Parts: sequence; structure tokens; C-alpha cells
Amino acid sequence: MARPVWSGVVSFGLVTVPVRLFAATEDHTIHFRQLQRGTSDRIRNKRVNERTGKTVDQDDIVKGYDLGDGEYITVEPEELKEIAPGKSQVIDVSGFVESDEVDPVYFVRAYYLAPGGEGYTKPYELLRKALAESGRIGIATFVMHSREYLVALRAQDGVLALHTLRWADEVRDPDEELPSLPEGQQSRTKELKTAQQLIETMSTEWHPEEYSDTYEDRVRELIKAKANGEEITPAEGPPEATNVVDLTEALERSIRQAGPEGGGRKSGSARRRTRTGTGSGGGRSSSSSRSSSSGRSSSRSKAASKGGGARDTSLKDLSKDELYQRATESGVRGRSRMSREQLLEALGGKSPAGGARKAA
Repeated sequence: MARPVWSGVVSFGLVTVPVRLFAATEDHTIHFRQLQRGTSDRIRNKRVNERTGKTVDQDDIVKGYDLGDGEYITVEPEELKEIAPGKSQVIDVSGFVESDEVDPVYFVRAYYLAPGGEGYTKPYELLRKALAESGRIGIATFVMHSREYLVALRAQDGVLALHTLRWADEVRDPDEELPSLPEGQQSRTKELKTAQQLIETMSTEWHPEEYSDTYEDRVRELIKAKANGEEITPAEGPPEATNVVDLTEALERSIRQAGPEGGGRKSGSARRRTRTGTGSGGGRSSSSSRSSSSGRSSSRSKAASKGGGARDTSLKDLSKDELYQRATESGVRGRSRMSREQLLEALGGKSPAGGARKAA
């Protein structure tokens, strides 16, 4: 079970709700160590005086602000503690805004808030439900680890979420920072309508579990292949930029590819709409699914031509992407972090069709 990283109260108006703060996310990135090439010798960073070349103890290091021309203002840790905001126990809500008013560029990190104890569940749920039904988020400030944060307090299903926000002066102005932006350029009506049609065709519902870190998967495959003395097939390069002259044609081809007959991957709800005839069935694929959708369609067509349908394909003969697709359709939990072997086991192992049905 996770440990709280902060505890205090949420204060809005004259209401005070004791809460505990928990990290809402975790990092699954593969981390490498630095080695000297050709050896297994670790490379370690040391704090070294660049003038003398000698190692410096942590206690002898102070912060210095560069004034230029080699001049520094040194600041002791105790001096920073004296001027920093004091240790705070309050998430001070200053107001409530519409949830779509805060641009996503301001969001930094997500946390969950839990009631401060069993006796505080009622006011906690009251605040959560009031936020949920109002469609607003609370804007507040609080101090954690001697640093003040601007935060957004938001209601989710059954829990209050807290998102740290960037301060206004930390967000860059695109008009000032980017080398060029479209100015007064208008798309032709036909192009615009076709682009809107493509967006509608590819519309789906948000199911985060249907997406996985395919680059991380490739890194794991690379490590495993190198450990076994095998080679790994390089991935395809990025697609070429669309020629402006062929823009409309490219949009129309995209619509045909993303439609029901184009092999695009649909969400569960989109598949249901297609079967019942209540909608056009928007298909959308992640980058890895798009690159392999034609291959999956081909293998499924071959299986169907043998009279057994796509489900008759032996699971052990499927690629990891195909197994992941089966796992998505079957609702296998935690599939985004599974290896090919784990996906195969979760889907029923050696059974060509029964295993997938059993896992559903």
C-alpha cells in the first residue's frame, strides 16, 4: 500500500477537511547504468572541485548564484529555510473555476487525496460530490517539502484528485517562442470538411488500458535479444510528410482506411455501434496498431478462409501486438505491462480459441 507524501487539511470558506496526499502515478521506465565501453565497470559521478580536482564533501557544498564574470553570491541552506514558506498543513482553496478553463499545459503531476481518518469521510465525500456535480475544479495553494505549489482540486469517481500546476511565468508564449505559426491561412472548405469527417470517423471512447508503451516494449525485446545473442528487426522509419497538393486525397484515403472496412482498430463501444447499426463505428489505432493493422487483417482473413474464423488462429503463433489486441478484447487486466509470454498465458496458453474466450 502506498504511503502518504503529505498530510494536512483542505480549507474552503469556513470548511476544513483533513486529508492525506498520495502519488497517483508511478514510473515503469527501464533505467540503465553507465559502464565503460568493453567492460562491466560502473561509471559514477563525483563532486569534484574543478580547480583542484579534489573530491568535495556534501557538507562543504553551498549554493551559488552566478552574477557573471566569475562572481557568485553564495547562499547557505539555513538561509533558504528562513525565507522559504513555513511548513504548511493547509491546501487553501481560493476559488472554483470551470474545469475546461485550465489549459493542459499548466498541469504537472497528479496526486490522490484520501480522508485524514475514518471520522472525516463524510465531509470528504461532500466536497468530492459537490465538485463533481458543479463541473468545477478548486484552485488552491499549499506548501510541501519547503516549496509552494499552485494546484487544482478535482473530483474523480470516488476520489479527490490534486494536480500541481505551473505558475503563469513558467508557461512560454508560443507566439514569442516558436519560429513560425500560420497567419491568416484558411483551408479550403472541401479540405476542412474532409478533415472533420476523418476526425469523426476516428472518434472513439477514452480507454487508457487499450494503449501501451510500445517503445518500452521494444527496449525490453532488445535487451532480451542481446542477452540471448539474437538480433532484433529494426523498426520502420517515420512516414514522409504529406504533400500539400495531395492533402485532400490523403485525407480521403485515411477515411477509407479508418472506416469499418479499412482494418482500423475500434474501441469496444465503436464495435458495438457498428454491429447494431446505430453509428458509423469510428476506428482509431495507436501508432503500433496502425503499423501492424494490415498484417493482422491478413492473418485473420487467412484464418477465416479456412472455415474457423480469426479466433481459430493458434495463440502461440500470434505476434505480441496480436496477443495484446486479443487481451484488450478479452478485458485482461494489466496487459500493458505484460511480456509476450505473459500475454499468452493470460489468454489461455496453448488453446487456440478456448483460452481467449475463457479469459473474457
